[in-house]
This record gives sequence, C-alpha cells and structure tokens, in this order.
Amino acid sequence: INLYLLEMVKIFDNIGITQGRMVPSEKKNRIQYFPIKNWKKEMRLMKKNKIQILEWTINFEKINQNPLLDKNKLEEIITLKEKLKIKIPSVTCDFFMEQPFFKKKNTLTLKYLKKIIKNGKKIGVKFFVLPLVDKSSIKNAKQEKEIIIKLKKFKNYLDNDQKILFEIDYEPKKVKKFISNFDKKFGINYDSGNSASKGYLIQNEKIYFNKVYNIHIKDRVLNGKTVRLGNGDCNFKALFTYLKNIKYKRNLILQTARSKTKHILEVNRNIDFIKKLL
Repeated sequence: INLYLLEMVKIFDNIGITQGRMVPSEKKNRIQYFPIKNWKKEMRLMKKNKIQILEWTINFEKINQNPLLDKNKLEEIITLKEKLKIKIPSVTCDFFMEQPFFKKKNTLTLKYLKKIIKNGKKIGVKFFVLPLVDKSSIKNAKQEKEIIIKLKKFKNYLDNDQKILFEIDYEPKKVKKFISNFDKKFGINYDSGNSASKGYLIQNEKIYFNKVYNIHIKDRVLNGKTVRLGNGDCNFKALFTYLKNIKYKRNLILQTARSKTKHILEVNRNIDFIKKLL
C-alpha cells in the first residue's frame, strides 16, 4: 500500500498547467494566449497554489514580445523560475499551428523554432510541442513529406535530453506510421481532448504510447469545442486506468477550458478532478 501511495504522489507532482490559465486572457475569445502583461504574476500565483510545472506558450501574434524569444529577457525567466522553484520542461508552439510552414510557405516559422530550441535549453526545456491539428492539420501526402524532410534536420539543434513532440490528429495506426519516420529525438504529445473530438479510443491509441513523452489533459465534445473536464466525450476513466497500468510518470499538463472570471478556481477544480481519477 505504501508503495502504491508513493507512486500516486509522484504522479501528483507531475501535474502542470499551460501558461495563461491562471490569469485573464489577453486576447478576446482565445483560450490559449501568451500572457504578455501577466506572465510573472501567473508564476507567482502558481507558487501560491503549489503548482510546480509550467508549459510555456508561444503565439505567432506579438511573438517578439515573448521573453523566450529575447535573449536579454531569458535571465528574467531563469531568475523567477529558480526563486519560485517552478520547472518549465515544455513549450507548446502555437505559432507553428497559426502559421504552418507547409501550407503558407512561411519560412519565419522554422526560424522561430530554431531560436526557441536554442533559448529553451537555457531555461531547462526538454520538449517542444508542435501542433499538427486544426489549422495545421496535415491534409495530404505532399504536406506530410515536407514536414518530415524539414523537421528531421532539427535534430541537429537538440541536446541529448531534448525532443520535438508532435501533437497530431491522425488516427492511431497513421500516428504510429508517421512517427516511425523520425529517430529518438522525436516523439508524440498526446492530447486527450483532441482524441475525444475525433472519437479515438485509448485502447486503439496504445500502439504508439511508447512514443508519448508529454500529455495534455483536455476535454472536448465529439467534433466540437473544448469544455470543462468531465463535460465532454473524453473517457478519462479508461485513459487513467491505462496510464496507471503502464506506470506513466511523465507530465500531465492541464490544457483545459477557461472560466470567464474564476481562473484560479477553475485550475484547482481541474487538478482535483485529475487527482480523483488517480
């Protein structure tokens, strides 16, 4: 029993949040947007609420105002995270989804990614999450081929413990085939909400879970929007039963629906939801 409780404590310690969830959104009607004015305040709120893991967010709009892109401001991030004892092990690269290079021929996207990997090393980032969903969903073999060719080259910019993780909306067998094109420097970011919205089942998704290094906890309605945990079509019971069976010890990042005003309460409500499942 003591060993079981110890395992549960380890998993609790791996629950983190996506940046911007504990403060008001600075972009109207956007669930996820880098808090330009309040990123320091949010980290202090995390400390106060005993949350130790933060997944940094980068949007394309006002991207140069993101301190992770500014080498002169990196020290501010490092100083604050060390003072508050907060880890930043992952970055969700929403700019990659907002300006997909393989659709709009936007070379800036890859230039920014290279810079983010370089600067991310300095603050302890291990995983760079590239969304291939919604606006950046792969629509044909030509787009897929371009992604594989261009991204493979990025392994040269990664340290030994760093990886690029794809968040992809392919059906399970296609995910496994896609990630087989890459070496150990690449993996999968699993998103429970995106899977729910597509109607995918965890029993079928198991075939690629050996490549999953980070998980976004989210709930979505089938073919629909993000909703509060438990109100959508994600089968959390089946998911967490599986995670416990495989002794998953990597991070669980809350990328959940927002409250209009009670941001901190909503985050803590979601954490309690996860803890009950564990």
